[in-house]
Amino acid sequence: MRGGFGRLVHALLCLALAGLVGFLSTRFGFRSDWSAARGASLAPQSVQLVGRLDAPVDVISYAGDVGTLRPAIAAFVARYREHKPDITLQFVDPAADPAAMRALGVRVDGEIELRYRGRSERVQRLTEQEFSNALLRLSRTQERMVAFLSGDGERKPDGSANADLGQFTALLLAQGVRCVPLVLGSGARIPDNTDLLVIANPRSAVAAPVVAEIIDWVERGGALLWLVEPAENAGLETLADTLSVRVLPGLLVDGSGASLGLGDPSFVALGQYPDHAITRGLEQTTLLPQAVALAQLTAPRWQVQPLLRSSAQSWSETGAMPKAGESTATIRFDADSDEMRGPLDLAFALQRLSPRPDRREQRAVVIGDGDFMSNQFLGNGGNRELGQRIFNWLLADDALIEVPDRGAPDRLIRMSQARLSVIGVGLLIGLPLLLALVGGGIAWRRRRRR
Repeated sequence: MRGGFGRLVHALLCLALAGLVGFLSTRFGFRSDWSAARGASLAPQSVQLVGRLDAPVDVISYAGDVGTLRPAIAAFVARYREHKPDITLQFVDPAADPAAMRALGVRVDGEIELRYRGRSERVQRLTEQEFSNALLRLSRTQERMVAFLSGDGERKPDGSANADLGQFTALLLAQGVRCVPLVLGSGARIPDNTDLLVIANPRSAVAAPVVAEIIDWVERGGALLWLVEPAENAGLETLADTLSVRVLPGLLVDGSGASLGLGDPSFVALGQYPDHAITRGLEQTTLLPQAVALAQLTAPRWQVQPLLRSSAQSWSETGAMPKAGESTATIRFDADSDEMRGPLDLAFALQRLSPRPDRREQRAVVIGDGDFMSNQFLGNGGNRELGQRIFNWLLADDALIEVPDRGAPDRLIRMSQARLSVIGVGLLIGLPLLLALVGGGIAWRRRRRR
């Protein structure tokens, strides 16, 4: 009786202890990362960045409530909340209001928006490097100034027409980038506080003094984004020579767009990109309407890297294109003309040592299309993402966080064939035989005790 009562008391005490441990676990937490490379914890660079943020951070995740995406995002954000408790996380179901999601530009299930001090950044890949770099851009207190060349029929940075860039510049403003039109008259200079100069498809020839000032701006180390259109006669040939690029004649057409449902061959859809910091990790398809091909000059003064490239089914069409409503079946590559068969480059990223003492590197981008960032086409595929990546790269001050690869050192096990054979024989024969011997020995001992 006493033995039974003692076992009952022991069981009750165990249950009470388990309940007490469960209660305390709801009040006090403990977390420890025992992985070899601390892959479940933030890198020291991210911890240092989070410690410098002196205001709350709001994280909004546009993820559906079905599946494991929300728990994965919550666990990821919890790493940052461990070091900054005033990070809030809110989930929004994109399927609840698709029209609102399209208006916000949400294209990927699980896309994350970070808000800090009235500015916002978007993250589409759930990695520490992407998330931390977005926080870094938001933490910059210095406002960036982007000047859009105006006065010759260029796209308006604050315009609402289909060809203007008002919707895109509104996104830049939310990231602390101010976009202003810049009219250069006779003898005028580009202000020294300009971080980036944008030339967005002049419809008339730019005056020679203005071209000279643009070239001087580049030679002084200024960053430049040049959007080119087919048959653009803006008098910027000397600028192209300065940038070591050449604009090819004709309109780029691509027959591979038919497989994507594009009836107009002058609309180029790109789903694969050359390896570059701007396009690395970009998985969305971008749409470039009526683009022009570019070429690199020999003996370039810059380090020139292809940024966008058409398919092998493309070519530069120099003949007359069918008008709206007419059949496009007559478009053919003419090998006897000056047309060039693809793949052809549509954009170049240029960089070199900066002549400015306060910068390490000078950067420029030349793209054979300006429509992809316009109000009319900005919402197509990855156009918005590509445009933001280009501006982030051009405005970068080389302070982006590089999170090192912290994969476990023992992810790969390399063994000889002899060792693999020994392990195989041991698992298939040795281990079952050992278990059988142990079981037989236990059964023999029990029979002897009887």
